Order: sequence, then C-alpha cells, then structure tokens
Amino acid sequence: MLTIWKFLIRPECVVPSAAADPLAFFMLRDACRQPFLQFAHALRAIQPYCEPVFSGTANVPLADEICAFLDMPRGQANITRFSDGEVYVQIMENVRGADVFLVQPTCYPVDQHLLELLLMIDALKRASARRITTVIPYFGYSRQDRKDKPRVPVSAKLVADLLTTAGADRALVVDLHAPQIQGFFNIPVDHLFASPVLVSYFRELNLPDLTVVSPDAGGVERARFFAKKMDAALAIVDKRRVEMDVTEVMHVIGDVKGRSCIVLDDIIDTAGTLVKTGSALLEAGASKIYACASHAVLSGPALERISGSVVEQVVVTNTIPLTSAARMESKIKVLSIAGLIGRAIQSIHEETSVSRLFT
Repeated sequence: MLTIWKFLIRPECVVPSAAADPLAFFMLRDACRQPFLQFAHALRAIQPYCEPVFSGTANVPLADEICAFLDMPRGQANITRFSDGEVYVQIMENVRGADVFLVQPTCYPVDQHLLELLLMIDALKRASARRITTVIPYFGYSRQDRKDKPRVPVSAKLVADLLTTAGADRALVVDLHAPQIQGFFNIPVDHLFASPVLVSYFRELNLPDLTVVSPDAGGVERARFFAKKMDAALAIVDKRRVEMDVTEVMHVIGDVKGRSCIVLDDIIDTAGTLVKTGSALLEAGASKIYACASHAVLSGPALERISGSVVEQVVVTNTIPLTSAARMESKIKVLSIAGLIGRAIQSIHEETSVSRLFT
C-alpha cells in the first residue's frame, strides 16, 4: 500500500494548484484516486480480516466460531470478579484507533452479562477504540418492549440507552422479539435473521405437505417470511395468555390435517407455548410436528416439557449456549449462526451492505 501511495505522489509529478487551474487540479485528483481505491478494495479482498473481535463470558464458544470463520484469534481480555461479586475487566491488547467488535448475548444470568457488556464497552472506549460495535446475538429484556400494564418500565428501551451511554457506536443483533426495538437505539442497528440457517436445514429434510405455523398473532410476519422461503402454507394458532409465563392454546386457524408442520418462534423459554401448540396441531390432524426458534432460553421446566411433547424435533441456533442437560436432550438440534454473524461483521467493517446476506 505504501509503495502504491509513493508512486501516486512521486516528486516528479507536477500537481497544479486548485487556485491556478481548478479543472486540471480536480481531473488529476480523480485520476489518482480511482486506481488507489481499486487497489485498496483488491487488497482488502485478499487479506484476512484483522480488526479485533472480543467476547464476554456469556458465549465464548460462539465468539471462537466467529473468529475461526474470520480466520483470526479472539481479542484478549481479562474478566474476573472480586470476592464481593464486582466485575473487573481489562483489555489485554492495544485497540487504539481500531474498529472493535464485542460479542456478548445478554442471556442467563441476564443482569450479570449485561453489566459485563457495559463495562467492556467502557474499557474499549477509554482505550481509544475508533468504533465499538456490540454484537448481541440474544438481546435480553426484549420482551419488555412496551407499557402493557400501569406503572411498568419499558426495559428494552432502557437497555438500549445504557449501551449507547456506555459508548457503543453500533449494534448488531439477531432476531429481536419485535423489530421496532431498533427504534429504541440512538445508534445504527443491524438486525440479522436466523432464517437463512433454519431454512437451509429444513430444506434438506424435504418434509412433504409443509405448513409453517405461527404460535401467536404477533409472530405471523415472521412465519409468513419463513413460509415464503420454504414455499409452504401458513397457519396460525390462537393463543390466550392467562398469566405470566402461562398460556392456553385455543384453536388452529388454517388447514394442517395430514400435513407436516413447523412451529416457528423467536424464543423458546419455558416451552409452554410450544407444547400446547404441538398438542393443538396434533388434535387438528397434523402428521408431523417440528419446531424451530432462534433463541433457546430453555428455563424452568422447558427440557421436561420438550422431552414429553408430541414435537419430533426442536431446532435452535447457538445464540445462547445450551446447558449440559439441554445438549443431551435428543429432541434438540443446534445450528450455528457463526458464519452469518461473521459475514455481517465483515460487511460492517468494509462498509458494504448487510441486507445482501438475506437476498
């Protein structure tokens, strides 16, 4: 690069001043700029990605997979705790002027991982990183995105403000519970979807007479997009929530009799919705029932419910690391989105389109 630059500004070149000959000045400027930009893009294409990718403790295996995809080592950071539980963070390498990416889903324990993320952002900012992009595969508190009762907080908005105040310049998230959460941020947000990974897997299964099922009215748009990609029919399950984390499935809207069904959701938490949806589909005559989701929270009795349900297989991604018990559950299949996130990181760093990943 330095050699090319010296060639472009070699001493024997007579550069006219803008005041003396404006037309000649701008013509020469553009003539020199174009080959230099072409060379820079070519060099970027053949060189491996070299900007640092750091990780908190929430999902180190995913961060390592992303770094392996980018053909680079993970950035070194020291994250420990004092005896009273306070988090201590130190970035162990120089990031001055760097375009830094920080991978940290805010999964269980949510508050601990969120504070860890905020402290790492602050440490990187004070280390003079040029730009800090928070890569949040699972955005905790996303289900608290509105005031549905009197005197309750809009927690998703507060978390977005905390990230911005800490010093994040950009956010990269995967399958937000509601797309409008992007509007809570005062920084650019790149919203990824796990659907390319899930669609690719289910296409290989080649399920006959396929219907994609939304477990509630709020997920219809997500299910419609997935059904279009799979060239499948669409059905909806009418769900009524009677209390926190407890749901009651009412009836199926759409024809599922004798058909293979995929129940699509963004989050599987206690699996109550999933199990009752599967039972409703079986009563409506479905022949095979599969389920898929981007985020496997799997709290409380989730594993027990999945194991005893009519669902043949539950397909999830690795935005959240599974417990050892969940990994041993034969009905759960985990797909990696490291490649998808890695390509998005490359696009952000190179200032190219992220949306091309979904076309």
